[in-house]
Amino acid sequence: MASADEPFIGSEALALGWLSRYELRRYYRAIMPNIYLYNRVDASLRHRITAAHLWSRGEAIVSGLSASAIHGSKWIDDDEPVELIWPNARPPKGVITRDELLLDNEVRRFGDLVVTTPERTAFDLGRRGRLDDAVARLDALARATQLKICDVEELAARHRHTRGLRQLEKALDLVDAGAESPRETWLRLMLIRDGYRRPRTQIPVWSLDGRRRYYLDMGWEDIMLAVEYDGDHHRTTRELFAYEIERAEDLRELGWLVVRVAARNHPAEVLRRVRRAWDSRTS
Repeated sequence: MASADEPFIGSEALALGWLSRYELRRYYRAIMPNIYLYNRVDASLRHRITAAHLWSRGEAIVSGLSASAIHGSKWIDDDEPVELIWPNARPPKGVITRDELLLDNEVRRFGDLVVTTPERTAFDLGRRGRLDDAVARLDALARATQLKICDVEELAARHRHTRGLRQLEKALDLVDAGAESPRETWLRLMLIRDGYRRPRTQIPVWSLDGRRRYYLDMGWEDIMLAVEYDGDHHRTTRELFAYEIERAEDLRELGWLVVRVAARNHPAEVLRRVRRAWDSRTS
C-alpha cells in the first residue's frame, strides 16, 4: 500500500487485503469516488490532483492551474478545482474535465502523473478567465519554469481554431517573470494601463559601500523611480523591520525615489502618488 499520507483506491486496498472495511471507514475518508485519504491529513491541491488521477484510472492529463502547480508555480490556493484533459462529462465535485486536443510534445510525465508542458499550460491559462488573472497566472508559471513566450506562440499557431486566442495574445504580451506575487502583477498592469511605459521588474541595486544588494519590485532606472508593493511579509519580524529601514535609507542615499503601495491603498490614490513622483523626476 502507498504511504498513509497519500490518496489511494479504496476498492484496491480492500481487494489486496491492505485494509479491512472497518479500517477504511474508521480511519480514512473518501475525497473522490473510491479514492481515500487518511483522516488526519488535510487534502492539499497536490493530494487532490493525485486523487483525480487515480479516479481517472491514470487516463487523464493534468492541465491548467493544476499543471501549473505541479510545475512549481506559487500563489495557487489549495481549494482550486483540479483541472484535467479527459473526455468525461461527469467529474466529481472539485474536478473540471475538458475534452481538448493535445498534440505531440504537449505533455510531460511527473512520476505517476502526466501533465501538460509549461508551454501548453501557458496556452490554456492565457485563454481563460479575466485578462488580469490570466497574466498573473502566466507570470507565476514563467517565474517557476523559465517559460519562453515564443514557444507558447509557436504552440498557439498549431491550434488556430481554439477559443480565446485573442486574449492569449494580449496576455503573452504582458507577461513578466519578475512579478513575485499576483498583487505585483496587478500593480504593474495598472501602471501600464494608466499610460506609463512598461516598468522593469526586479531591478538590482547595490548599496554605496557595495556590501548589500537589493531588488526593486518595478520601476524606471533612467529616472530612478521605483514602485513597490508591500505585503504582510514586510512586517513579520523585528529583524525584517530593521532590514527594511536600512534598505530604505540606502535607496534614498543612492537617489532612488520609492512609491510604496499597500493592499489598503485605493487605485486612484496609488496612481495620484505615482504621478506626483513621476512629475518630480521628469519636470
